[in-house]
Amino acid sequence: MNLATIKATLPELIGRYQSQADFISIRLEQSEGTQISLRGNQVETLSEGIAIGGQVRVCHQGGWGFASFNRWEQLRQRLEEAIAAARLIGDDETLLAPIDPVQQTFINPLTGKDPREISLADKKALCDHYNDLLRGTSDKITTTHVRYSDSQQTVLLATSEGTLLEQCWWDLEMRFAATAKDGNGVQVGRETTGSRRGYGDLENLDAVVQGAAKRAVKALTLPTVQGKIYPVVIDPILTGLFVHEAFGHLSEADMLYENPDFLEVMSLGRRFGPPELQIFDGAAPPGHRGSYGFDDEGVPATTTQLIKDGELVGRLHSRETAGKLGEQPTGNARCLNYHYPPIVRMTNTWIGRGATPVAHLLDGIEEGVYAQNWLGGMTNGEMFTFSAGEAWMIRNGQLAEPVKDVTLSGNVFKTLANIEAIADDFYWDESGGCGKGGQNGLAVGCGGPSLRIRDVVVGGDAA
Repeated sequence: MNLATIKATLPELIGRYQSQADFISIRLEQSEGTQISLRGNQVETLSEGIAIGGQVRVCHQGGWGFASFNRWEQLRQRLEEAIAAARLIGDDETLLAPIDPVQQTFINPLTGKDPREISLADKKALCDHYNDLLRGTSDKITTTHVRYSDSQQTVLLATSEGTLLEQCWWDLEMRFAATAKDGNGVQVGRETTGSRRGYGDLENLDAVVQGAAKRAVKALTLPTVQGKIYPVVIDPILTGLFVHEAFGHLSEADMLYENPDFLEVMSLGRRFGPPELQIFDGAAPPGHRGSYGFDDEGVPATTTQLIKDGELVGRLHSRETAGKLGEQPTGNARCLNYHYPPIVRMTNTWIGRGATPVAHLLDGIEEGVYAQNWLGGMTNGEMFTFSAGEAWMIRNGQLAEPVKDVTLSGNVFKTLANIEAIADDFYWDESGGCGKGGQNGLAVGCGGPSLRIRDVVVGGDAA
């Protein structure tokens, strides 16, 4: 039995059980893809696969039942189990923000080469080529890692409210890392690229790949930045990482409605930044890795403005969080695959372009740091720490000597308030893979302009 055959049976199946619960959702999925991982001269993963499966979500009197399966014939049994679980724990009111049911097919088409037309051997050869570039950059490169993945997902969604939705999309990603060592010093260079357009976006990346290895080698001989508080200028890639990690997660409403204190901190109308600061999230802009037609609850993709003119004006919702907070759903309920229930997730998150010419961002800075690209980072509530891929000192309004081991730390609310200038450039970073609630690697997009921020804690050598 295939998805097309099952699709025709779902409304009748839901109808048989509809009286036993307040809400029923069935999500069926079929995916195919390739995974390749090379570490040094070893092949860690080389596989092609097809997966099928599904999930059932049921809500009754505010209680949720969930069951997943990977055999179509298990659907009825899992539906009954989810209903039983929801009825067992439900003891309140089911609050789901209302939406109009949709009956539609949405396909996010490839605009370039179809990965299915590229043989596994050719994909492996591309990975070998990039791995050879990393390893051949310098004899100081001691470890390399190349990872390739492509996947196509076709999803059916049917609900007790009348939604019957089919969606299909591709996602492609490559990750590169090189570790350089000299004496006791170790440095790492990384690059990631992703696409929903076609295989061609992963070809002809020689300069990008070699750049990661060259940065690692170069950093071995650089001085370490002196740790203290500086004015900092960051490039659009770090801006995208910052707005996603440090602010975007705080905008996800499932973190708010169960925490009254935090909800008060994130109260609508509160000022967080300068009047020129605009922050958005949305799957509606086409062509990005976080773009789609409908979320995993059947809510149409939107663009949600989170900060307008420096003030908090919106947040990201599932139907449940929107219902409990009395707000509108935003189309941000997403699941990684059928093993997991949808939760509130970012899509494409960005800071709007500003008016300051990029060339003027350094003006008037006697001593500061310019940082670009990223190596890694972490957030804990409103606190963040990010590692820059490259950095230079700023002296008397000019770029000066390059430095290494630059980490940027702070409180997101203070950092937003300390934004001094928003540049007129902009860049979309399609390398993101977001993790939350055990659902790691969900494709997202990030974007923004260069920013100038005062009083940033920069980690490095002690003064």
